[in-house]
Formats: sequence, C-alpha cells, structure tokens
Amino acid sequence: MQTQLAPASQLQAQSTRLSFAQIVILASLVLWLYGPILVRLFMQWSTDPDFSHGFLVPLFSGFLVWRDRARFAQLVPRPSWTGLGLIAFSLFTLIVGRLGAELFLARFSLLLLLAGMIVFFLGWNFFRAALFPWAFLVLMIPIPAIMFNQIAFPLQLLASRLASATLPLFDVPVFREGNVINLATKSLEVAKACSGIRSLLSLITVAIIYGVLTEKRLWVRTLLALASVPIAVMANGIRIIVIGLLVRYWTPDAADGYFHAYWGWVVFVLSLAMLYGLHALVRNLWRDGGTHE
Repeated sequence: MQTQLAPASQLQAQSTRLSFAQIVILASLVLWLYGPILVRLFMQWSTDPDFSHGFLVPLFSGFLVWRDRARFAQLVPRPSWTGLGLIAFSLFTLIVGRLGAELFLARFSLLLLLAGMIVFFLGWNFFRAALFPWAFLVLMIPIPAIMFNQIAFPLQLLASRLASATLPLFDVPVFREGNVINLATKSLEVAKACSGIRSLLSLITVAIIYGVLTEKRLWVRTLLALASVPIAVMANGIRIIVIGLLVRYWTPDAADGYFHAYWGWVVFVLSLAMLYGLHALVRNLWRDGGTHE
C-alpha cells in the first residue's frame, strides 16, 4: 500500500497557517503596543477637519484586499525571515517616535510592523500583491506639523496673490500685505485654515479612490491624483475671490461666521466637480482602455 505525498507547496502552505489562538495573541500584542496611538489617531480624525478623511483610508484599503481576495487565495505562502528585520525596524521606529514625541514616526511604525508580519508569515509575494492597499494607508496618518506648516504657508501666499491679482479685474481695489488682503471695507486674512491644505489632503485621497474605482488605465489614475493638487489650489483661490466680491458688493459679514464655514464645503464640492470634469475630458479624448462598470 503506497501513501501519496502532498505537494511541497501544499505542505508549505499548511505549515504557515496561523491558528486562531496565534492570531488572537498577535492581535493582542499589536493592540497592547499601539492601542493608545490608535485611539489618539482616531480622536484626531474626529476633531481635526484637516484630517477627517482618515476614516476613509483604512476602509478603502480593506475593500481593495477584499476585492482581490480570489487573487490572494491563489498565492502560495513563502514565509521569509527578512520579515523579522522589518518587524525589528518597526519596533525601533516606534521607540524613536515615542521617545522623541514624534507622532508620525510612531504611527508609521504600525505600517512597517504590518509589512514585516506579512513578509514573515506569508512572504514577499503576498506583500507585493498587497503593496497598493498597504501604501494607501499612509494617507491616514497626519503629516508632521513642520511639514504641514511648510506646505500651508506657501499655499496661503499663493491664494492671496491669486485673489489680489484677480479682484481688481472686477473693480475691487485691493492692497496685499503678505497673506492679508486689504479691501475698502474689510481686511481678509488668508489664514492657515483658508490656505487650501484641508481640501488638498482630502482631495488627493478622494482622487485616488475615485481613480481606482472608475479607471482601468494606470496613467489616468496617476493623472487624476496629480491633478488634484492644482485643482485644490485653484478652487481655494476661487473661494477667496468670491468672498472678496461678496464683501465688496454685498456685505462684509460674508467673510465671517456661517458664510466662512459654508464656503469650505463649496470649495470641496467645486474641486470634486473639476476633478470629474477632467476625467470626462480625458475619457472623451482617449477612449481606449475603458472604465470600470
């Protein structure tokens, strides 16, 4: 009587399967290490309008993995010891981030840990297959304050210059001092919240999601993601111009209170409309490749 030997790939796959108890232990260790960091990250998404798009990011990454579940099921696990190096590096990054009070490093170390665990337990082939959903998770982490300020201030100046150059065309005299636009009846300060960075970060995230869901062509997805930057800047400039016109020809209160908050939503909707318009133009000019149904 002869016994049939299972293929080597099948034996390797069986040996790398984690039991439910092992998964629970690993998850518990990760939560023990990153629980406070995740809670603080969730609270920042809830209270900081600049990063409220963070809720969408892990949900969409999870959706991408679920959508490609058949492809993942066909992969044969090839665990690699190099994953331990990534895990060790992620823990080192966590320690540096905690000791240096640098939230970005501490939060990013979680993504490094996730990459290391995928490579260690499943292999580089699994990580390559999950590379885009993993990389997309970076967008859920608020950028460091020093980088945020370096981006926000030039956007403030750009928006104020655009408005001060355009408003005189509508017979609105202006005098600009840095990021402050002086009108006849009121001074408009293009503050950090009005710089456009809020809509910029959110629009980049939405543009990537929109491109993945509606386009098969990689170059079109890339174009939409890159175009979200000038679109956000242009839409925010239009916002300040319109506010200046309302202050000049209607009421100075158009720059404060309800009007100010309301125009933030208008800018984002305008940005989405411009992004969709660009996509429609590209589809009409280059029809080959098609879109997702």
